[in-house]
Amino acid sequence: MSTLVFFVGLYVLISLGIGLYAARKVKTSKDYVVAGRKLPLYIATATVFATWFGSETVLWTSSTFISEGMGGIIADPFGAALCLILVGLLFAKPFYRGNFLTIGDFYREKYGRTVEILASIAIMLSYLGWVSAQIIALGVVFHALSLGAIPQEIGMVAGAVIVLTYTLFGGMWSVAMTDFFQMVIIMVGLLIVGYYVSGLLPEGGNIATVVGHAAENGLLNPFPAITVGDAINYAGMFAFVTALLTMGFGSIPQQDVFQRVMSSKDENTATRSAVLGGSLYFLFAFVPIFIAYSASLIDPAMVQAALGEGGDTQLVLPNLILNYTPAFVQVLFFGALLSAIMSTASATLLAPSTMFVENILKPFFKTVSDAQFLRIIRGAVVVFAVFVTLFALNSDAGIFEMVENAYKITLAGAVVPLFAGVYWKKANSVGALLSMSFWIIAWVALEITNPEGTVPPQMAGFLFSIAGMLVGSYLPKYLKLEMKPKSEM
Repeated sequence: MSTLVFFVGLYVLISLGIGLYAARKVKTSKDYVVAGRKLPLYIATATVFATWFGSETVLWTSSTFISEGMGGIIADPFGAALCLILVGLLFAKPFYRGNFLTIGDFYREKYGRTVEILASIAIMLSYLGWVSAQIIALGVVFHALSLGAIPQEIGMVAGAVIVLTYTLFGGMWSVAMTDFFQMVIIMVGLLIVGYYVSGLLPEGGNIATVVGHAAENGLLNPFPAITVGDAINYAGMFAFVTALLTMGFGSIPQQDVFQRVMSSKDENTATRSAVLGGSLYFLFAFVPIFIAYSASLIDPAMVQAALGEGGDTQLVLPNLILNYTPAFVQVLFFGALLSAIMSTASATLLAPSTMFVENILKPFFKTVSDAQFLRIIRGAVVVFAVFVTLFALNSDAGIFEMVENAYKITLAGAVVPLFAGVYWKKANSVGALLSMSFWIIAWVALEITNPEGTVPPQMAGFLFSIAGMLVGSYLPKYLKLEMKPKSEM
């Protein structure tokens, strides 16, 4: 057994141990879902950061920068960090005061049962791609670490079982405690790896050398060209705005985000942890970008091969680590990578399972005890884990493609009712229903007829969703319809 495999295996066992130890704190369903609302600032911040710092941050973002520059990574980290900061500034306090268990509870309280079900289904569907992407990434890592001895499919199943084990027993307490441990591994590991890789740069190069090389190749400009030839570049500008909004707004109505808000010990902690977590995420997302792009100076031939036909830029970063660094640096890198994947997978496994039980099933079991409710949630976690693993095993989509597709659903269907419900007094259930209806019509129609058009389908769906909210919220007034108080919905 190699040193790398031994220490990575030891890391996995430690993560499992921490998760199972934290499970001792779970006595009620509230402990399981929101950690009893007791998380201090440092753990709440860690769980926000670690949940979002996933496989796509380490592998996809860094590889995309190599080929497309800043313009290719607007969605992540720019949009992703924007989401977390907006959650902290705009939604943390209202939701914490509402004492909601899930984000679906907000839709029920504001708009009624029908909107709760529709919004919850849309949000749960969005998790299918996100969790599956992490399962695929675990399979890739285990396959690489074993030098091909472990098939990727077996690695995916093994990874799913590991994450399921501590999530199943400890819920949010286990997720939070392992996230704190994993955040430390991510930060320390990537900083040390970055420092070592900078020492490999030719002719005494440093960070400024790498940044300068990227600037010379035109990779630091994030904005699209205003014109292409003699025509205004509408397609490029729409693509830029859509990429930013898909992650920046589309990932706001997500259960994992609000689960962290609701798990904080008070509303100030909820606000600060989201803002701090988003800020740390944005800063540290550039560490793997720096490490991967350093390969352009250390081994230009490898990078050119990856950029060529049949190449894969996602392999640049792991190949650089495996070919140019000693065992202890490899241990740190793969430990950080596994931390990123496992923290995201556990959070995104728990979130939709909780919503399914709380917002879809619970109303049918009005007499269920808290202990029974807890058992049902755990059962849902197992079922969802099996389902996403099967989905991942049969998917041909790339890691980031699966994650981005997840947020297309919530950008078009759940964002507008959320914003309006919190900040617009005229918003009502008719507006929410029309918002979702207009979204479905516009988004699905364009996905079928013109998915590559000037206006991306999810952007069109988003705009139609706004129109639906406006029309529906003013419609009862002009038709003299009586709206039920939300307490009667």
